[in-house]
Amino acid sequence: MKDSFKNVRCDENSPKWANAIKRENDFYSRNDIRSEFERDYTRILHCQAFRRLKHKTQVFYATRNDHVCTRMEHVMHVASVSKTIAKYLGLNEQLAEAIALGHDIGHAPFGHHGEDCLNSLMEQKEGKDAPKKFWHERNSLFFADYIETLPNPDAVEQPLNLTYAVRDGLICHCGEIDQQGIKPREDAIDLYSIKRPGIIQPFTWEGCVVKVADKIAYLGRDIEDARLYHILDMGAYRHIREIVASTLNSKGNHAFRSGKAVNTTVLINDMIVDLCEQSSPEKGLCFSDEYFKFILELKKFNFAHIYNHWRLKEFTIYASNVIQTLYRTLIRTYDYALNGRVSQALRYYPNLSKTFSEWLIKYSNYAPIGANGMRVDKKKLMRFNTPCIFNIEDRESFEKCVVEYISGMTDAYAIQVYQEIISF
Repeated sequence: MKDSFKNVRCDENSPKWANAIKRENDFYSRNDIRSEFERDYTRILHCQAFRRLKHKTQVFYATRNDHVCTRMEHVMHVASVSKTIAKYLGLNEQLAEAIALGHDIGHAPFGHHGEDCLNSLMEQKEGKDAPKKFWHERNSLFFADYIETLPNPDAVEQPLNLTYAVRDGLICHCGEIDQQGIKPREDAIDLYSIKRPGIIQPFTWEGCVVKVADKIAYLGRDIEDARLYHILDMGAYRHIREIVASTLNSKGNHAFRSGKAVNTTVLINDMIVDLCEQSSPEKGLCFSDEYFKFILELKKFNFAHIYNHWRLKEFTIYASNVIQTLYRTLIRTYDYALNGRVSQALRYYPNLSKTFSEWLIKYSNYAPIGANGMRVDKKKLMRFNTPCIFNIEDRESFEKCVVEYISGMTDAYAIQVYQEIISF
């Protein structure tokens, strides 16, 4: 029902409010025009990691097709869905939008396969059964806390320093877990104590909304893009019709136009309406039994006919080669990094050399050797106030430094520096 969640929204009347708006430090100017969460929204909007999402794969690598969904477009879909749900239910739509806008800023290039590839590089020492070391939800929090910066009024780059509620929403947004009756947890825990994606519910109802909106946003759009990619055959379209007929009966048929295409906007609308009609603070965020079954079947369809399609498998082979080549190339610079000579190790790869050297200077204890053969005083280079995150004297820390550097790349830039490495 409309405004049925108004009494549990995250605002000044909530017992969670003090923790929700907590920031570690705030170096930026304050004013009374924007709310705390509006400020977070604009900080995310202006950070580089958000800008790069326009050149990161959602599902299909299609940089030359303007109409295939990119990671940025997916994020905007999630923000739109989250705002619509939050507004109708009486929740804090500004908080929901801020979480949604930032939820994928830690995503690797080449979609979920890029994420799996980086995780496998970090898991090598502990084996395949070890907990994931790289997962994009945690990496979104990590980028928001330590990597992304914006200039303060003195033009010194400072961390984003987002509120706890938004940071919590980033790491807890996993939409891959199939759940009914999602409710927020009570305690404001240490977010870095979360070791696996999807096991901890968000701190706020607004964070829970983003978690559901993530799934609503991608299911139909992935089918639409698959049609544009020409990977759905007549058997797939028959399968869609069977799913609709067996789960929704007459409901939702208008979203599929006899199974020959997908009306994504109608499908998203129907799922939003069903969620809003079925949810309550007592039951949690949930769909009707019909729609929940439909969503599960649609997700199975996507895996069977889209995500495991041979053309996407061929793409993952290429993406793996790009990421692994970059990783091996950068790991070989370790001894050079200890001696302040990374640029010498990468001298034949000018783009890679420049950006990786800048990354090391900004986020580690690396001190380059200058033209005079002496270590450069980093304070003279610095117009940023970021903590030293990586210790290059520790091999494992250096390896994580390399992985995080690669994770921030767009598909296009990763391919560009890969071409530098393999070309003559």
